[in-house]
Order: sequence, then structure tokens, then C-alpha cells
Amino acid sequence: MTLRHFALALSAAAIAIATPAVAKLTSQETRMVAAVNKGQDRWVNVLEAITLQNSGTRNLEGVKRVADMVTPEFEKLGFAVEWVDQSAAKRAGHIIATRTGRPGSTKMLLIGHLDTVFEPDSPFQGVKRLSDTVMEGPGIEDNKGGVIVMLAALEAMQAAGTLSAATITIVLTGDEEDVGEPIDVARADLVKWGQWADVALDFEGLSRQDGKDMGAIARRSSNSWQISATGKEGHSSGIFSASAGHGAIYELSRIITRFHAELPEDKLTFNVGLIAGGAVAELDADLVRAQATGKTNIIPATAVARGDFRTLSDEQTERVKAKMQAIVADHLPGTGAEILFEQGYPPMAPTEGNRALLRRLNAINADLGLEAMAELDPLKRGAGDISFVARYVDGLVGMGPAGEGAHAPGETIDLPSITRQAKRAAILMSRLAMEKR
Repeated sequence: MTLRHFALALSAAAIAIATPAVAKLTSQETRMVAAVNKGQDRWVNVLEAITLQNSGTRNLEGVKRVADMVTPEFEKLGFAVEWVDQSAAKRAGHIIATRTGRPGSTKMLLIGHLDTVFEPDSPFQGVKRLSDTVMEGPGIEDNKGGVIVMLAALEAMQAAGTLSAATITIVLTGDEEDVGEPIDVARADLVKWGQWADVALDFEGLSRQDGKDMGAIARRSSNSWQISATGKEGHSSGIFSASAGHGAIYELSRIITRFHAELPEDKLTFNVGLIAGGAVAELDADLVRAQATGKTNIIPATAVARGDFRTLSDEQTERVKAKMQAIVADHLPGTGAEILFEQGYPPMAPTEGNRALLRRLNAINADLGLEAMAELDPLKRGAGDISFVARYVDGLVGMGPAGEGAHAPGETIDLPSITRQAKRAAILMSRLAMEKR
């Protein structure tokens, strides 16, 4: 029986659980709570150390150094740790850590990442303690804080005697912020373990809304597109005539205008990030800069645009792509255009299995005396690594800490959220470990 079926079977009972007046933790779970509280200061010190080590995605040595810093912590917890080199994808590599528990127990995949968006040339470096509850640093919440929550939860399980029953694989990628290519190579190990697992827990940052912790059961995809439009170069005095046509820029403008008018639908966003046109228009090798030349009295022969679109399901992805292709193909006279797509992160759809897991987490919130976590609107989260395994396994997103300003100078972490999230994760994993698949 997969977790998808097993979770659905439990969902009716889980729904009925109301917040009790007195927490209903087992003696082992009470020991987990105490262990998390006891270890907080040590884990904050480890967090500071790994945040001080720059691990921008393209800083391959820095990513490996962070891996070397956290590997002993996983080994202390009984995990066999392997470094999977990713030089073929022009990235540093991944940590794969495994341990086998009680035969027949739920197989859990824990997901996080070692890299950050802040490369060594970023001016945002170092760590600052802004208050008793807030610390600032590059990647301190996304995702170094997530790795710390993961470790703190596993240590608490070990202290309470529940880790020995758990069958767990951990995948910490070294390129979540800028995935290596080809993607099928860069994410082969993650997909492999996703197909193995019964449940996946993503330790990226906790979502909060109106001051409340939220439960995330979905993430949208991230897809890129590029349009190349062509026209007949000639004197502008002949534009719109049968012989001269409308030119490449009007053709590209037509396409983008129709995207804006005809594509909108629920949970879909689409963006034009770069555009250029003229007698000559070219993109650089990294596809992030454009150069164009032209004159006011010349009909432009070339125009190019790049953008993205984000969807909530594979079905929505294919439907939107078909709409875009049809719009592109309806050319103005004397012009041509083509669109190419690149899939980055696939979607993680909001399945009933994922909702059942959130109900189980809310049962734990009740036992801890915490508020129930409402389901987060997927528009509130970006894409992430769990999406690569979402079609194979039920999962939850946002098991890591809360913070502010991820991906921007001044990124912070809410330190009390480390203990809150570690307790939730430790109890959830322990309860799953005691149940048969």
C-alpha cells in the first residue's frame, strides 16, 4: 500500500481531530520536545557557521565545504552519507544520506539544499544577530536554516529512541537555486529516491500569512519560453503593404498582446522578462542580455523575447503551451515567428494525499497546543526541488524555518521557528516510522 492510499484511509479520522485543551503527546514525543529545546543554542551556532561559508550555486568549492561541515552531523545520527559529484551538470554535487529502520516502515524522503543565490561577489556576506529572535545572513533561511531544522528534528528522534525505527533518505542538492543542465542528469538522484519513497518532506522555509504558520501542499512549475519573430527588412514607407508586410516588431507585439488578453486563468502567471528588436537583434550566450540595432526608417527584420510561465499541474502546463503556440502561429502578413519552451521545475499539484498529510501535521499541532495550519494558496510559493518527485509521492512543503527577505540582501531567520518546526517534523516522522507502508 502506498502512502497515497494509506493517507486517504486515515483522512476521515484526522479531520475529526480537534485542538485539545491538554496536549496529547506520548512520553517519547515529550522527550523529543525537550531535546529540541535543549539543542537550540548548539544548532544556532552550527547555523551561523554554515551561513558564514559562502555557497552560492556557482561557488562549487563553497557548496562542497558546506557539505563537508554538515556531513559529520548526519553521520552522528547513523546515516551513511555519500557525496554525488555533479561536474557533468557544471555544479558541485549533492549529499545523499540514508539509514534503514524497522522493516516495512514508511519510507521517508527529506529534501533540502546546500546552495544559496548569493555568490562570492555579492556584497551581502556574513552573519548578524539583530535581536534575541532574529538573525541575518545570506541563505540563512533559504535553505541553511532548513538543514538545521532537519538535523534538530532527527537529533530529537534519536534522543527519544524513535530514529532507529525510521527508514529515511535525505537529498540535499547543491544547485536548487540554479539547476544544472541537463536537468535529467542534475535531478536523477532526487527522482530515483522520490520513486522509492512513500512520503516526501521539503525543508524549505515555512510559509506565514497574517502572522500565522501555513501548510503548503503545492508548488507551481517554472517554465521558460523564447519567441523569435521575423519580418521583411525594407524602407519604412512601405510598411503594412502586401509586399513589405508588418515587420518583426509588430509581429512580436501582436503575440505578447494576445498573451496578455487570452492566456489568463486561475493559478497561472506568465511574464515577459526580456525583449529586443530591430534590423538585428541577438541574445548573449547566457540568454540574459540582448543587443539590437536598427533605424527609424527601416522595417525591422528580427525581434526576440524571453519569459516564463508557472502552472499548478502538468495538464495546465500542456494546455497553456498549446494556447501560446496557436497564438504565435497566427502571423501578421509578411512575418513569421516560432516559440521554444524549456521546462525548469515541474508543478507539485495539490493532491488529496498531500492534504491528508497536512491533516496529520495539524493533529500534531493540536497535540503541541499550536494553531492549526491552513492550506496556503500555491500562488504564494515559488518552484522547488520537491516538484521533481511530486508525481510519484505525497508530500509537504515548508518544513523549514520562517524568515523574511529570502533571495535579497538582508535575509533573516526567525530563530524560535527552528524549534517549532523541528518539533513538528520530529513527531511527524516518528509517527510515520511506526506505521507500516
